[in-house]
Amino acid sequence: MQRYFIDTAIENARISGEDARHIERVMRMKQGDNIVVVAQNTAYICTIEGFEGDEVVIEATGQTIPSPELPIQITVACGLPKGDKLELITQKATELGMFALLPFEAERSIVKWDKKKGAKKQERLQKIAKEAAEQAHRTHIPTVFEPISFKQLVQQIDHFDAVFIADEEDAKAEKRTRFAEKLKNVYEMKSKSMLIIFGPEGGISRQESEALLQAGAQTMSLGPRILRAETAPLYALSAISYEFE
Repeated sequence: MQRYFIDTAIENARISGEDARHIERVMRMKQGDNIVVVAQNTAYICTIEGFEGDEVVIEATGQTIPSPELPIQITVACGLPKGDKLELITQKATELGMFALLPFEAERSIVKWDKKKGAKKQERLQKIAKEAAEQAHRTHIPTVFEPISFKQLVQQIDHFDAVFIADEEDAKAEKRTRFAEKLKNVYEMKSKSMLIIFGPEGGISRQESEALLQAGAQTMSLGPRILRAETAPLYALSAISYEFE
């Protein structure tokens, strides 16, 4: 069944806008067809009662679908990467269970966030997250935040139960603490939120790494191979899923 998100409670809810057009014109659904409607992080099986103007009238059947969300909220912070890599990270990380995306202006970020075009780009990224959440049958759409400065990123660390940074110098070390071992500690502490930090192309600088470690972050080893900026977050999310699910 097709899945759609709404911003209101399920009682007397209607679907409007682009989703309504998708139901009627693209999917060509009719009265009596069933769809899944996610309201307030719960997925309900609903029946289409009819079409009124640009809205789809729905009624909940009383049946719900279990949530597939990770038991820990994972926020991905990534240094602004080149090209369309941020779009790829948004899409794939949403499929893998990311709770929120927090881009930041890293020392080695080549790309600079265009304030004039930023709102439209952020809107596009949010739309990508919504579509990926629907495809992955999630009950939460990750929030894509406007990029922040590195100083602001450091200030966010105290808001999370656990914070990890992907540092390529750690990957090169002969003796590394396996990420799986650190995740077991997080799991045993029943942590509810985690921030995982990744640099852009070129990685996190030594100065940034030291600042994050002093603020309470830990390093995470993603293996002996150096991963691309868009690959590392997906690797980490997969490892977290394996440990927690």
